[in-house]
Amino acid sequence: MIIKSAVLETVCGITSTFPDNAYPEIAFAGKSNVGKSSLINNLVCRKALARTSSEPGKTQTINYYFINNSFYLVDLPGYGYAKVSQEIREKWGRMIEKYLHTSRQLKAVILLVDIRHKPGENDLMMYNWIKESGYRPVVAATKSDKLKRSEYSKAIKDVKSTLGMSAEDIIIKFSAKTGDGREDLLKYISEITDPAES
Repeated sequence: MIIKSAVLETVCGITSTFPDNAYPEIAFAGKSNVGKSSLINNLVCRKALARTSSEPGKTQTINYYFINNSFYLVDLPGYGYAKVSQEIREKWGRMIEKYLHTSRQLKAVILLVDIRHKPGENDLMMYNWIKESGYRPVVAATKSDKLKRSEYSKAIKDVKSTLGMSAEDIIIKFSAKTGDGREDLLKYISEITDPAES
């Protein structure tokens, strides 16, 4: 897939009404600072389409990026950020849950986990929700450039075993810095959004 156009079309906050889009949506979920915005920037070859920050919890809205005038990449707020109040965390959680339950065009939820660490409780909850909601589990193991090649196998095994992934489930190691995994992820997105192209 070649990305020809990418634009931030809609931003939804806690009190916003979600758009009723006519095109497929691919959502990205993961804990704060796992690299969702960086991944989106890398996929679309834009340095600052999605706002990135070293400060966790920066994305506090649901951001819809319209790609190639044919599908959306949806950046969900990071979960598990400890420095905001419990009330705000719960509101973010309800907003994410509402989106996941009400979007009529949601085709896939890609779960991002940091390849350097075993997934946490919130990651497992999101992974199980993806499965229970009938979506095929797809995990992007981010920040792969932070590991040595010799460490990949154990790290991937740890992610799979902690989440309880089956042999059929997809896991793609990814680095926004090096582009590792970009083509694999774009191929999967292409298959989901336009089966005729796959």
